[in-house]
Parts: sequence; C-alpha cells; structure tokens
Amino acid sequence: MNYPPKHHQDYDKNHMIDVIKTYPLATVISVQNNEPFITHLPLIYRQEDSKLIGHIDIYNPQANLLKDNNPITILFSGPQCYISPSVYTTTQLPTWNYIKVHLKGTVKAIESKDALKQSLITMTEFLEQPDHKYVLEPDNPRMEGALDYIKMFEITINDWEGKFKLSQDKHPKDIRQARAELVRANQESIKEFLDRVF
Repeated sequence: MNYPPKHHQDYDKNHMIDVIKTYPLATVISVQNNEPFITHLPLIYRQEDSKLIGHIDIYNPQANLLKDNNPITILFSGPQCYISPSVYTTTQLPTWNYIKVHLKGTVKAIESKDALKQSLITMTEFLEQPDHKYVLEPDNPRMEGALDYIKMFEITINDWEGKFKLSQDKHPKDIRQARAELVRANQESIKEFLDRVF
C-alpha cells in the first residue's frame, strides 16, 4: 500500500505556489546536532527564480543555520477542518481535511544591506495587496534602524510535496459537501476562537 494515497497528493506546482502565496506564513525547520530549530516566518515566493525569500531576527538562534547552503524544511498550511460524517450523503467515518505544502531545500544568507532593504519593501508590497493601504518607503527611518538586526536569506527548493486531503476518494456530491464544510468551518470558527483567547 502506498502512503500517502496518491489521491491526497497534488503534484501541480502551480497549486502549491498558490498555497504559498495565499498563506505565506511558513514553518521553517532546521536541524543541528539532532535538535530541531523551528520558526514561523512569512516567506515570499520569487517567481523569476523559484526561490523563497525571508528575514529573521539576528537574535533568533535559528538565524545561524540559515546560511551556507544548509538543508531546510518548510511547511505551508492552507485551510483545514474536521469533517463530520453528517456532512456526507453516503455513510462515512469522521475525518480531517487539510491543505499542506512540504518543501525541502537549501538556504543561503544574503549579506547585502541594499538587497535586504529592497526585499523588505517588496515583501510589504506583496502582503499589502490588493489595497496597498501602507507603503514602506525606502527612506523609512525605522526600517533603516532595523537593518542591523535582521538577516535576509533565500531558499532554493529541491523537493515539492503537495498534500491536499479533500475527500477526493468520496462520491462527487460528498466531495462538494466536504468543500462547502471546509469553507463554512474556516469562516465561522475564527471569530469563536478569537473570542475565547483574545
């Protein structure tokens, strides 16, 4: 038996890039001496060379590992939710649907202050779309003051894996019902959760 099942794998790189662009907060994992270092950072996909660009605080211990072509694993998470059997039109068991992208690659530090500055501006432009209510100006004094405390890095992606578990093995009507539940659950659960914790 093959695992994970092929019907839960998405091999379309464009679908995976869409996840990265829509949900750019990544889980960045490095390992040193069998100890994992894990940081959650927004990463921007650079279309022209298919690399991921990010920034990390110099005081984060993982910053020392984001260089020298060290190996790295990156996870992007799309929408996810519990799927009750009551959602389906046929008899099923409870399950969990989700979208994840797993990437492996190598990471290199970018030492240029000019490149760092431009990448901060570019990342802000990307994250502000489509309305662009805020523009990070090149002469922003707070950015200038922060440049000494931020490290820029770029990731070369060597392995792509899309995990799109979306009830694909079910009856077409059940697939549509599970999709609708994924939308409903993600829209409704956020407010309830935030009301409890924030």
